[in-house]
Amino acid sequence: MGSEPTSELAAAPRSPARIRRIALVGIDGAGKTTQAHLLAEGMTAAGLPARYWRNAGGRRWLDRLAVRLGRPDARRLIGRSGLMLFEAMLRWLAIARANVGSSGAIAVMDRYAVCQYVSLRSHGAGGWERIARLAYRVFPRPDVTFLLWLPPAEARRRIEARGTDHESLEHLVRSATAYWSLPESTEFVVIDARGDSAQVAGLIRQQLADRLPGGVSVTGPPA
Repeated sequence: MGSEPTSELAAAPRSPARIRRIALVGIDGAGKTTQAHLLAEGMTAAGLPARYWRNAGGRRWLDRLAVRLGRPDARRLIGRSGLMLFEAMLRWLAIARANVGSSGAIAVMDRYAVCQYVSLRSHGAGGWERIARLAYRVFPRPDVTFLLWLPPAEARRRIEARGTDHESLEHLVRSATAYWSLPESTEFVVIDARGDSAQVAGLIRQQLADRLPGGVSVTGPPA
């Protein structure tokens, strides 16, 4: 159950007029950043100004810093509690900036609050989740949250192929399971991310068709 999609579309679409925030979430390697960029570009080209926002928690950067300082990773550098606090604060600031700075454009969020709850659960720090939810509840819910579903083994293969960082299969499995365990999971629009970037972008556009003003069609990525 932790790595299999349970539904194609769990939540009823909201009114197109209310689409202001779209979030893309999922385990590392699922293609969130690529798809968020493509979506923001495609919506803007279709006449719906959209802006990409990266709401990362900074763990990858801190991992690289830890290696430079002679530690294997960020957790060994500042401890589990320190890492969770650092990540939660940095992501909170990023999401706050995104919500304030969209300036009337549709905000396409590369990660959102649920990613922090998943991080806490997958790192065995679920006891902090209640505090995190209190801090993050100031942010409006996305109008649509796309969960990019990818088997953890394939996600790990993609991460190794990009060559910029590493992630254990065990952690990816825990993260995948954590997404399905969230109370928000019933609202996720699940996207099969096993195809290439153009195929996945097409699936996202299909799901957006009924959520955008009549006659608007999000353009696809360049050939």
